[in-house]
Amino acid sequence: MPAYIVVEIDVHDSVKYEEYKTLTPISLAKYQGRFIVRGGNTESLEGGWNPKRFVVIEFPNKEMAKKWWASEEYAPARTIRYATAKSKMILVEGLQS
Repeated sequence: MPAYIVVEIDVHDSVKYEEYKTLTPISLAKYQGRFIVRGGNTESLEGGWNPKRFVVIEFPNKEMAKKWWASEEYAPARTIRYATAKSKMILVEGLQS
């Protein structure tokens, strides 16, 4: 069953965050992750939710998503994200085809 990592991000150091944006796609390849949504404009329809940056990454299953998040490939990017942004991240399973 596909799984998705969904992230709401508030970047406070946009210059350094550019390095995160470069490193993350490279780290996804081994774990078959792919961006579904990456930083496009958002529009609040209900509840006043206005994320400044929003990302959705698809994986073949939740195990691959968790392996990517904990991987040595993603670790350098994750460290940069922690230093340059405040974020909320969840893992959600999708529908079976």
